[in-house]
Amino acid sequence: MPLNNNIATKFPNLKPRGPGGEALLAAERAKTSFDVNSLSRYMYKEEWLNKLNSVLEIIEKEPAFDKTNRYYQSRPEKISTSLWKDKRMAELAREHNWDEQDTSIANFLFDQSTPFSLHYGMFIPTLKSQTTDEQKKLFLEPALKHEIIGCYAQTELGHGSNVQGLETTATYISETNEFEIHSPTLTSAKWWIGGLGKAANHAIVMARLITDGKDLGPHPFCVQIRSLENHAPLPGITVGDIGPKFGFNSVDNGFIMFDHYRVPHISFLAKYSQVKPGTGEYSKPPNAKLSYGTMVFVRANIVMGVRYALAKATTIAVRYSTIRQQFVDASNPKKWDDKVIETPVLDYTMQQYRLLPIIATAYACFFTGSEMYRLYELNQAAMQNGNFGLLADLHASSSGLKSLTTTMAVDSLEECRRACGGHGYSMFSGLGQFYQDYLPNATWEGDNYILTQQTARYLLKTFRNVVAGKAEPSEYNHTITYLTQYLENPNAKCPATTPEDFLNPELILSAFGFRAAYGIAKVAEQIDRHGRSWNSMLVEISRISKAHCQFMLVRNFLVTLQSDTTLSQPENQSSLRVLKTLSYLFSLYTMEKELSEFLLSEYLSPKQTTMLKEQVVSLLEKVRPDAVGLVDAFALPDYYLHSALGRSDGRVYEAMTKMAEAEPLNHTLVVDGYDKYIKPFIYQGRKVNAIKEEAASKL
Repeated sequence: MPLNNNIATKFPNLKPRGPGGEALLAAERAKTSFDVNSLSRYMYKEEWLNKLNSVLEIIEKEPAFDKTNRYYQSRPEKISTSLWKDKRMAELAREHNWDEQDTSIANFLFDQSTPFSLHYGMFIPTLKSQTTDEQKKLFLEPALKHEIIGCYAQTELGHGSNVQGLETTATYISETNEFEIHSPTLTSAKWWIGGLGKAANHAIVMARLITDGKDLGPHPFCVQIRSLENHAPLPGITVGDIGPKFGFNSVDNGFIMFDHYRVPHISFLAKYSQVKPGTGEYSKPPNAKLSYGTMVFVRANIVMGVRYALAKATTIAVRYSTIRQQFVDASNPKKWDDKVIETPVLDYTMQQYRLLPIIATAYACFFTGSEMYRLYELNQAAMQNGNFGLLADLHASSSGLKSLTTTMAVDSLEECRRACGGHGYSMFSGLGQFYQDYLPNATWEGDNYILTQQTARYLLKTFRNVVAGKAEPSEYNHTITYLTQYLENPNAKCPATTPEDFLNPELILSAFGFRAAYGIAKVAEQIDRHGRSWNSMLVEISRISKAHCQFMLVRNFLVTLQSDTTLSQPENQSSLRVLKTLSYLFSLYTMEKELSEFLLSEYLSPKQTTMLKEQVVSLLEKVRPDAVGLVDAFALPDYYLHSALGRSDGRVYEAMTKMAEAEPLNHTLVVDGYDKYIKPFIYQGRKVNAIKEEAASKL
């Protein structure tokens, strides 16, 4: 009888060993000492949460937004389904009259970049901010209607962080009033450009403006690259996809090269700089600092994005760690219905040490992201009045914070994945692909190590101004404050005499400020007095940027909790109490990780470091009962998490087996290739054995 191979593999209808995940999570939630929903409303605001639920209800029913097959797809399938989602997204926005926030929430929930991501994230914002009214009609209005699809082509095969080193040229041709865009070398090929590989028909191209024989450096041009009739590349253009990547494979990152490609004069984005038609005369921007404000906003978004990344990772890892049981703690056995059961792994101190500080970090990033938004608005208003006093500190801090927080996120995502043990290695955990897709954050919008140099240059300049008495104190410039305090007392010591003394916001801030100022002073001394080169000091330069930004994270967390009027309301006292505990955990855990620098500055003594370590472990014990409540407060739906391990109902093992059933390899009983590759071995072996048996019988 022939084998019916089209039979899918199914697990038997069995339940996991008790107690089940649902009961374990319910028991954890019963321990929570604060109002979870109240904390969620504080972070997101009621209106945003209502929009989240409304959008979620719609997209969960949409086939184009279905995540069921996400972990099984090939790259062509990822691109195809992503384009389907992009098309349906535009339709849904029209059907439901979504505003920009609704669309943003839908993309957030879908949680996977697509070929249109850069159309919304870079192409349209650039057209909004850098075009004339005429250009808005020509480019922006069609882009908003999806009549043209764009991307942002800056990075080249040979240049990334060094934008001034870009090689693509745009030469003004006065006779025809055109620009000739050209790729003179292989390394001038635009590379890594999201949406360019297959989807976009237009691109913002950053090219070196050459007019009247002068190279004026990179400027933006809006360039059509594909036909609007059949989507074929236009003559003079070589364009394609750069191939598979470590992650982000749902996006068609592309390359493009131009062969003396002509574009009309109107293609030059001319809000800030102009090239006069006919003569090629160049007019430069009125203030080169104007673009810095936009960079601050983008980096504030990235810092807030770190909060979301850590929220997702900790939600999965913490929930799973309360359900996953391993071994019996002989000194403190866990009991359920008067029976000893294996210990949930989150009850082990080491698991707490790995995960609970990451929860605290997520909340720290929320408070710093919020403060960056607030300062951005203040700075924008100040710049409108010609006051650029806040800009330098804000821009420098935002550069360093982008670097520090995304590095922290990359490390923390991997820690959360590993904290899930063997199952963390499965795509079904929701952490593997998420980690892969998050990694580019450490490189785009400024390589993390390059950015630390921007921060350090500002810190050293400010230090020199403070020494020279030229710095003007400001309530918004905390750099000047901690540098001044250090110079007034460079031999200050930490006053802590007990572990509990470290639960003092003023003591914590003094320690972080002194450590940062000490590092800045030493780098300035090496460069200014001993003639050390910038390159030779890059390791220390990275350290002072990190120290400054850790000070900012700690300060924003601690100070906001002391001054926030909403949290001081009686109904929010329980939330405030747990947030204060988290702020201490974040601060002291960070201090412990950087102990060498606190000791090197001689602000802390070896004896005090022992007290500090004791207090960190003590704080873990305080946070532990609220761990599940704290991740629940992130209010991340199961649809967003798309994780077997992080389900809100705790049905971890049921979800793992169900997702395994969906693996395409399990849709048949016998694997393709059996007849060609496995069967010959088996049959050859049986034949040999039969010959041997026959020979043996004859003997």
